[in-house]
Amino acid sequence: MIKEALIVKTTSLPQSRIALELEIPSNTCKSCVNETINSISRSAKIPGFRLGKIPRQVLIQRIGITQLHASALEKIIDKSWNEALKMESIEPLSEPELVEGFEALLKNFSPEKPLKITLKTDVAPDLKLKKSKGLSVEIKKSKFDPKSIDEALEKSRSKLANIVPVNDRPAKLGDIAVVSFKGIYKDSKKEIDGGSSESMDLELEKNKMIPGFVEGIIGMKIDEKKTLNLQFPADYSHEDSRGKEAIFEVILKDLKEKELPKLDDDFAKQSGNKNSLKELKKDIEAQLKENFENAQKNIKIEALMDALTKELDAEIPKAMIDIEVRNNIEQTAQRFAQQGMDIKSTFTPELVKSLAESTRPQAEKNVQRNLALKALSESENITVEEKEINQKMKEYEDEISKSPKQIDIQKLKDVVSNDLLKEKLITWLEENSVIKEISGKATKSTSKSATKKTNETKSQQKVNKKRKK
Repeated sequence: MIKEALIVKTTSLPQSRIALELEIPSNTCKSCVNETINSISRSAKIPGFRLGKIPRQVLIQRIGITQLHASALEKIIDKSWNEALKMESIEPLSEPELVEGFEALLKNFSPEKPLKITLKTDVAPDLKLKKSKGLSVEIKKSKFDPKSIDEALEKSRSKLANIVPVNDRPAKLGDIAVVSFKGIYKDSKKEIDGGSSESMDLELEKNKMIPGFVEGIIGMKIDEKKTLNLQFPADYSHEDSRGKEAIFEVILKDLKEKELPKLDDDFAKQSGNKNSLKELKKDIEAQLKENFENAQKNIKIEALMDALTKELDAEIPKAMIDIEVRNNIEQTAQRFAQQGMDIKSTFTPELVKSLAESTRPQAEKNVQRNLALKALSESENITVEEKEINQKMKEYEDEISKSPKQIDIQKLKDVVSNDLLKEKLITWLEENSVIKEISGKATKSTSKSATKKTNETKSQQKVNKKRKK
């Protein structure tokens, strides 16, 4: 007797999805039903029968044919799905979606008849670049700002300052104000979540708190009360507060100021372990210039990546973005676990959902960029050779040998390979694109590209907010 074979028909769907119509022969259905009954029979306990010796009809009567068919149907679908994937050489990105629905399928299931089902899944998209060579990007031309050296020195002075009490004058910029405050929304009179404190040390600097808060405290005297009518920015981090008017009742409880150390050789020794102030300034200048160059390079890379991504012609499946979101959250959790945080109590389902929603736009952007780079690699045949990977791996030999934990060498090689390939692709883009520098304001060496609002920063804010509650 010739064994009937599984029949598979595939259909491409929008958004890089695929439908697999399966016709499963009755002999497969019968086999899975028998396997299910035999498996349950070996472990089922029914009074009056020895383990593994329960008659088939007794077992069916006790458990119910519907329950047995349900268990068998799960096996049939799983077995046929995996067989179909091998037959069609398909690598799914997500678990299959049963179009008919399990309950409807079970209702009409008979092991004596062939079973027809349709399963849908996401698959990797076909990648194509509309254009790769001759991309044009504009970057603001910036120069290193020497003033940033003095600003860095002032920050170091501030860190080493002595804090002394102030009693004989009102608050001014640069002071440390100890304030209590309570905020409500002007329209609803509802208390603002996180908008109150019994005692908080606040450095009176511009851009601290929401606009007008610091400015409202300047000029206040100790024990003075003041009402501040303010408005949250339209892009405020807490979505519920964006653009809303608020009323804050503020009391200045205490006032302190920083007594800054003198800028001399002693300060240089204390601040940067340098022998002289001149040497410290040279060291700071070198570091800031390096930061500036790196920032400019990152701005250029960001612009090139944005330009390349716009040329990507591909339907990106939802599963790819879901995977990126999940990976980002897992990496965030791992970082906090390394800091000693109790992940189980902190990463609640509500927080995970919130993180997933807030980081999804960046995750989508990351997926688009990675696919654009992959498309460039394929179209221009840019690859990394094994000898390049091995050469780079030699740089990690000492770190691997000294590590107290077992390092997954293959995983490390994959990371190294991906990094080397990305470097090659970026270099190729720089060499084959038109990069125009346009006039712009000088960029301070310590500034970061506005486009680099990473998932890590957003996740950090949300987790820290969770910890404060």
